[in-house]
Amino acid sequence: KAPLSKSLLLVPSALSLLLALLLPHCQKFFVYDLHAVKNDFQIWRLICGRVICLDLKDTFCSSLLIYNFRIFERRYGSRKFASFLLGCWILSALFDFLLVEAMQYSFGITVASNLPSGFLAPVFALFVPFYCSIPRVQVAQILGPLSITNKTLIYILGLQLFTSGSYIWIVAISGLISGLCYDRKMLQVHQVLCIPSWVAQFFSWTLEPIFSSSEPTSEARVGMGATVDIQRQQRMEQLDRQLMLSQFAQVRRQRQQQGGMINWNRLFPPLRQRRNINYQDGRRSEQQASPPLEVSEEQVARLMEMGFSRGDALEALRASNNDLNVATNFLLQH
Repeated sequence: KAPLSKSLLLVPSALSLLLALLLPHCQKFFVYDLHAVKNDFQIWRLICGRVICLDLKDTFCSSLLIYNFRIFERRYGSRKFASFLLGCWILSALFDFLLVEAMQYSFGITVASNLPSGFLAPVFALFVPFYCSIPRVQVAQILGPLSITNKTLIYILGLQLFTSGSYIWIVAISGLISGLCYDRKMLQVHQVLCIPSWVAQFFSWTLEPIFSSSEPTSEARVGMGATVDIQRQQRMEQLDRQLMLSQFAQVRRQRQQQGGMINWNRLFPPLRQRRNINYQDGRRSEQQASPPLEVSEEQVARLMEMGFSRGDALEALRASNNDLNVATNFLLQH
C-alpha cells in the first residue's frame, strides 16, 4: 500500500546507477548549479538537478530513508503523501536560494555553485512528521540513561546523509524548514501546493498497478499508521494475554480439583526462609526471621479480581517484593 514510495525507491536509484556506470558523460545535465539557474536562467536545472542523485552514497542513504518513511503514505494515502513531497520539493528550492544568499550577505561566505543533487530536500522534510507523529518504542538501553529506540536507526541514517557532502547541510536545512512549514500549515501552503484530484486519479490508473503489491495474507491485520515494531509489540501483547488467560483457567481447574492451597514453601524457599546470620567471636548467633513486608492493598485487590484468594495474593506479593507482574506469573504458573 505504498506505490509512490516504491516508485521513488526504484526509479531514481536505477537512473542514478545508470548515470554513474553507463552514462557518466550525461551527468552534467543533472548538476544542481544555482549560479547557472540565477545567472544563465537555466530553470530546468531546478528539476533535473533535484531528482537524481549523482553520488551513490546519497542514493543509498536516501533510498533507505524513503523505504522507512513509506509509513506516511500508508497512513495519509498516496495523494496526501505526494502533496507533501511536492510542496516540500518546491519550497526547498526557494529556501536554497535564501540560505545561499544569506550566507554570502551575512558572513561573506561564498557557497560553491553546485549543491548536492537528488531528491534530498523532501527526504529531510519527512523527518518533521517522523519526529512529531511516530511514537518512540524502547528497544534496548545502554550506558545507563541512553536508550536505543525504533527511531534510532533512522536518525543515524539521516546524520550519515547530512554529513555526506560539504554543502548538503544547506539542502538539509531547507528541507527541514519546508517540512515544518508544510506540516504546520503555515501560510496555507498545504492548500496551494497540493496534487489535484484528477492528477492523482490519472496516476492511480496508470502507475499504481505497476508499483503496487498485494497485502500479505500470512499475518493478522493490524491498524494502519503503526510502525513495524509497534505492530509486532501489539501482536506479542495479544498473544501474552491469550496465554495468560489460558494458564489462569488451567490453574484454577487444577486448584479446584486438588482443593488445597498453593505450596508456597516449595515455590519460594529462599525468600520465605530468610535468616540473619551473624558471626561474632567465631560462633553463629541465633537466627531471626526478617520482618514481614508491607503489601499494597491495591495490588492485593487486583490479584483478587483475577480470582485468587487473599492469602495467596499476600504470600505472592511478599515473596516477590511487591512486584505485581512476578506475583501474577507465579500464581498463574503454579
